[in-house]
Amino acid sequence: MLDYETLRLIWWALLGILLIGFAVMDGFDLGVGALLPFVARTDMERRIAINTVGPVWEGNQVWLILGAGAIFAAWPAVYAAAFSGFYLAMLLVLASLILRPVGFKYRSKLTDPRWRTLWDWALFIGGVVPSVVFGVAFGNLFLGVPFDFDPNLRFLPDISLWSLLNPFALLFGLVSLAMVVLHGAAWLNLKTVGPIRDRARAVLPVAALVFILLFGLAGIWVTWIDGYRISSEVVTGGPSNPLGKTVDLVAGGWLVNFLRMPALWAAPILAVLGAVLAALLRGRALAAFLFTALVPPGTIATAGLALFPFLLPSSSHPAVSLTVWDSSSSALTLGVMLGAVVVFLPLVIAYTSWVYAVLRGPVTAEHIAADHTLY
Repeated sequence: MLDYETLRLIWWALLGILLIGFAVMDGFDLGVGALLPFVARTDMERRIAINTVGPVWEGNQVWLILGAGAIFAAWPAVYAAAFSGFYLAMLLVLASLILRPVGFKYRSKLTDPRWRTLWDWALFIGGVVPSVVFGVAFGNLFLGVPFDFDPNLRFLPDISLWSLLNPFALLFGLVSLAMVVLHGAAWLNLKTVGPIRDRARAVLPVAALVFILLFGLAGIWVTWIDGYRISSEVVTGGPSNPLGKTVDLVAGGWLVNFLRMPALWAAPILAVLGAVLAALLRGRALAAFLFTALVPPGTIATAGLALFPFLLPSSSHPAVSLTVWDSSSSALTLGVMLGAVVVFLPLVIAYTSWVYAVLRGPVTAEHIAADHTLY
C-alpha cells in the first residue's frame, strides 16, 4: 500500500492530468465553436467546420466528467466548496455547454438561413463562455475566494458571480480563450481544405501571438500579488482538517515553488514554445496541431505548480484554505479509486486513439453532400 502522503500527491497529479486532458481534447472543439462565425462564411463551410468536431465532441467531454468525478471522489471538501461557492458560475458554464448539443442537433433540422444562423451563434457562445469562465476560475485561485468553515466544517461562502469577474481573473479568462482559439484553428487547419483551411491557417500566428502576450502579462501580474504560504508545521500524512494550520500572505509567494525548483520553469516554456512552433509550422498541419496540444499542458501545469499545495485558497480566512494535505478523502478511498483509474484510464485513452485514427483525414464538401446524416 502507498502511504497517505504519496496517494495525495498522486491524486493531485491525476487531477491535473484530467484537467489537461479536458483542455486538450475538448479545447479544440470549443475553439472551433469560437471561430465558427469568422472562418466559415457560407452554410456549406459552416457545416464542414461543425462536422470536423461532430463525431468527437461528445467523447471529448468525457474528460470533463472524469475531472468532476475525480474532485468529488478524491477532494470532497474542494468539490463541496467549489460547487457551492461557484454555483452561479457553474450554472453559466452549464447553460453555455447545453447550447452545444442543442446547436449541433437542431441546426440541421431546417434549411432557413435565419434558423441556422441562430444555432451557429449558439455554438459560438457555447465555445467562448466555458473557455472564459474556466480561465476566470483559475485566476480567482491566485487571488483566493472569500469563504470560511465553522467548527463543524460547514462551508460558509461569501462569493458572488460579480466578485469573480475581476480584472485579474478576466485576464486569465482571455488567456484560456486565446489558448482554445489557437488549438481550434490548428484543428481546422488539419481537418479542412480550401478557404476554411486558409482562414484558420491565417488565424494561427495571430492567436499564438495573443496567447503569448496575455500569458506573459498574467505571469507578470501574478508576481505583483501576494501568494499564500503555510507558516505552521505541515502534516502531509495526517487526517484531513483544514482548520489545523496557519497561512500567511507573502509578496511574490506564488513564485516560491519555481525559485526552489528551477526545473518547473519547463511548464511555461512548454506553453510558449508550443504556440511559437505551431505558428511557424502552420503549413505542416499535423505538426502545428500537435504543437498547439502542448499549450494547455504547459499553461495548466504552470498554474498548478505555482499554487501547490493549495487547491482553493480563502481570501477572507487564509488559514482555512484547502490544500493537498488537508482536504482529501481517506487513504482507503484514494487507494481504491487509484485502482479504478489504473484500469479505466488506459481504456479511455486507447478507445479515443482508435476513434481519431478511424476518423483521420479532412472533411470536405463532397463528404457533406454524400452523407445527409451529417450536421
